Amino acid sequence: MAAAASPPNLLLIVVDQWRGDCLGCAGHPVVETPHLDRIAQEGVLFTSAYAAVPSCIAARASLMTGLTPRHHGRVGYQDHVPWDYPVTLAGLLADAGYHTQAVGKMHVHPARTLLGFHNVVLHDGYLHAERRSRRNYDLADDYLPSLRSQYGPDADYADSGLGCNGYAVRPWPYDDRLHPSAWVTTQAVDFLRRRDPRRPFFLCASYHRPHPPLDPPRDALDAYRDKTLPPLPRGDWDAHLPTPNRGLDSPCPTDPAQVDRARRAYYAQMSFIDNQINRLTHALHQHDVLENTVILFCADHGDMLYDHGMVAKGLPYQGSAAVPFLLRCPPSWGLAGGRTVNAPVELRDVLPTLCELAGVAVPASVDGASVVPFCRGEAPSGWRRHVHGEHSGGARSNHWIADGRWKYAWFSQTGQEQLFDLENDPQECHDLSPHRPEVLRDFRQRLVEELEGREEGYVQQGRLIVGRPARAVLSCLRPAETA
Repeated sequence: MAAAASPPNLLLIVVDQWRGDCLGCAGHPVVETPHLDRIAQEGVLFTSAYAAVPSCIAARASLMTGLTPRHHGRVGYQDHVPWDYPVTLAGLLADAGYHTQAVGKMHVHPARTLLGFHNVVLHDGYLHAERRSRRNYDLADDYLPSLRSQYGPDADYADSGLGCNGYAVRPWPYDDRLHPSAWVTTQAVDFLRRRDPRRPFFLCASYHRPHPPLDPPRDALDAYRDKTLPPLPRGDWDAHLPTPNRGLDSPCPTDPAQVDRARRAYYAQMSFIDNQINRLTHALHQHDVLENTVILFCADHGDMLYDHGMVAKGLPYQGSAAVPFLLRCPPSWGLAGGRTVNAPVELRDVLPTLCELAGVAVPASVDGASVVPFCRGEAPSGWRRHVHGEHSGGARSNHWIADGRWKYAWFSQTGQEQLFDLENDPQECHDLSPHRPEVLRDFRQRLVEELEGREEGYVQQGRLIVGRPARAVLSCLRPAETA
């Protein structure tokens, strides 16, 4: 790889709840992402990328700190836990001379915690906990004042009538330019205008969509109206975890027509974001920085989207835990584009990857590893055998191991085990745990090794223990008196 004449600019695009299979370049039969596909032609697509804790807060902790969940302490979903990490991606880059900016979703606490960024323009979506705790939500959100400046003081993010975790559908009721995805792009483009031109920049453009509400602009939704959708995967184990009730404001319809609309709306959200990413790359070209800008596209987690009768995230299955991970370096660096890599990668790898590309030393405390050698066509020595993932949540509390070929899942409160051959069964329709005992034993032992010494007591005398209380945060994040 040819060395850059100067430190490259870094554009990190993070999307919320975007499935790993939902890219045209990944072979999806329906979703249209031509602009991301074009980026992939000059980059590397990692096809076994995961969020180790597939829900918003914990996944972003891995992304921003480079730590495993065991070390950053977030192993489930819990609001209002402070973010007090000494090492962050933005902080390392800022200390190295980068001008750092975040736009869009952060999902940290307190809401305007900078995490090392010089500035944050914030939109986290509709956060129930934040709304209840503030008299003036504008103090925790920069998007709402923009909406109200156009449509009056009573305009709100929820005017579509949809809940922020539901699967009902209605097109965006206002001008497309004020859709949250368009607004994030506008703010990101404006940073390119007002950045310090003497310094390289690190811009994180963080989109709340395609996370519900399913409110794409009408034109984006119409583009999917007549498409033929593939049948939903159904497996030999589907009764294991039923679709949960998402609450009064966020229903999960089961009527086939409404499920069909939800899937189309989800894909429409993606295509609209794909167009917004093209706005961003146009702006990079206009400011004459595209040819020295690294672009990394990823998501915090996926969405089951009615696969096996389930929705949302927090589960060990591909729809929930697998994420897109696409890295494009400037073509002048001489890297072959259009490559795919099946090695298991995780969101904790974003920090060391971008730091290596920027020439910034990575502290020894960071758990992730740079994927840059893969971009050179090399197989890094000692690369991890697998990703260990987990998520607490009552009877659905789970741990899993994925290595690019096999997926093993263990539900800690029930003892249920599952085994999937992802190479031959990518939609996880056939649980092979009764049929491949030797593979099951191997992966069970891998999980024992991952969980050995955990404070919850998941392992005793070398065996997994069923029924141990699952926690959303570990003791390193809890006050001493409650640890």
